[in-house]
Amino acid sequence: MKSHLRDLLAHAIEKTAKGGELKVTDLPPLLLEAPKQKEFGDLATNVALLWAKKQRKPPQAIAEAILKNLEDPEGILAHAGVAGPGFLNFSFSPKFFYERLKEIETGKEEALDLGRGEKAQVEFASVNPTGPLHVGHGRVAVIGDVLARLLQSVGYKVQREYYVNDTGKQMENLGLSLYLRYRELYGEKIEFPEDGYRGDYVKELAAGVKERWGERFYSEEKEAAVDFLSGYGGETLLEEIRDDLDKFGITFDSFVSERELRQRAEVDKTIEFLRSRGVIYAAEGAQWFRATAYGDDKDRTVVKSDGELTYFASDIAYHRNKFERGFKRLINIWGADHHGYVHRLKAAVKALGYDSDLLQVVLVQMVQLTRGGEPVRMGKRLGEFVSLREVLEEVGRDAARFFFLMRKADSHLDFDLELAKRESSENPVFYVQYAHARLSSIFEQARLAGFEVDDSMVREVEMERLALPEEMELIKRVVQFNEVVEESVKELEPHRVVFYLLELAGEFHRYYNRFRVISNDVRLTRARLLLMRNVQKVIRKGLLLLGVEAPLKMASRAEQG
Repeated sequence: MKSHLRDLLAHAIEKTAKGGELKVTDLPPLLLEAPKQKEFGDLATNVALLWAKKQRKPPQAIAEAILKNLEDPEGILAHAGVAGPGFLNFSFSPKFFYERLKEIETGKEEALDLGRGEKAQVEFASVNPTGPLHVGHGRVAVIGDVLARLLQSVGYKVQREYYVNDTGKQMENLGLSLYLRYRELYGEKIEFPEDGYRGDYVKELAAGVKERWGERFYSEEKEAAVDFLSGYGGETLLEEIRDDLDKFGITFDSFVSERELRQRAEVDKTIEFLRSRGVIYAAEGAQWFRATAYGDDKDRTVVKSDGELTYFASDIAYHRNKFERGFKRLINIWGADHHGYVHRLKAAVKALGYDSDLLQVVLVQMVQLTRGGEPVRMGKRLGEFVSLREVLEEVGRDAARFFFLMRKADSHLDFDLELAKRESSENPVFYVQYAHARLSSIFEQARLAGFEVDDSMVREVEMERLALPEEMELIKRVVQFNEVVEESVKELEPHRVVFYLLELAGEFHRYYNRFRVISNDVRLTRARLLLMRNVQKVIRKGLLLLGVEAPLKMASRAEQG
């Protein structure tokens, strides 16, 4: 709808300017939004209010001038008017919606090609391999995965990547924790460090080490043992993380190891490259990146006074590596605790000679798990958090993915385990999947009644039969699908697809409960079946983008096994 209306308005504005009623220099963007109240139409724009000051005219006068020059030769608009202080409101004609529905049915709708084959990379779920995934990691992972799906759907060539922080202090702590738990298995009383990893999974790892290598590390020098166990523990946990993500329907095209980046001297080379550009300097025995020259609030250490590289130094080299691999758009999905890291990394991208706008960071807030409204605080293995695996085992992949996407990424999310398992309309994912399954049931009944539900339908359908307000509302929702996808990509907000599916499913269920799709009126039945077929089509497309199954029948969790 927006693209069609934007074309009409652009022509009207050009005509108004030629007539001398507008000065079309440095005009603000033409924003189109759905009014909050349906009686104000399908779309509205405040363009006249935005232009009034520079045009030195009242907003209403600008709006009326544009409206006067609005030409609609194809009759796509049912109404256009000025409201309030100068809003332009538009309602589309039934003819417009019938034509769009035909295009969707026949596959002739304009395909979204925002990416045009451009290489984009989505880096997400890059958890240090020091423990299993918890529910917060799960939310980051599914947001990254769905953004990658959305980008692919609009023409980007997407690579999904996992960056493995497999070196540094945290990995040393893992090795030490594993070493101490290992010695504990031989009866030694240990003093566990405050920053050690205390979850039961470390004890499980230690038991595996004892079973595989026996007393080898009991007599070996501590430093060598900790170093070995750090690598072993990280590799083992990374495999567990990969297995959890696979169960969650998430796979990666590539894994990049921080340790290997350092071993290939990419970090050292990047620091030298920045030094050649005059943005690395020595102070207090350390090496510093002059981040303040690129908009950061302070300069950042890249080599500590003891000669150890910082994580930030590795991150700069890693992002240089991304650009050198030819990616034109970088999207990182991070936990909200990385908020302060965004400015310094964008500063580094600028210093490397790239446009910092090519890097976009989506920050994801934490998840509060509840059971019937009561907080769930402890997990069985992590000792501090509930693991993603536990949630998947309890509620299933579809519910977990859908629930993690039900709020904007930067909003806190309450995830109720009991609600996610409920087989009723109160459960959002059940509600949408049931709509898809219910539609399949309608088509089965139609076939038994002698109606063919196939690609030939559109030739026999009289679209004008779809005249009820509820039917027009369903058609509008179907037509809006591509716009929702486009906005989700532009704003990097996959929750928009979830909201859309819930609204569409709601419109369908209300329609189904009030009206018969199959009746003795053959021509009306065919028209309604065509509408239902396309409602189901976009529900299926939306669920596919979310990585959620679109079932033909709704089996209970017990039947699903």
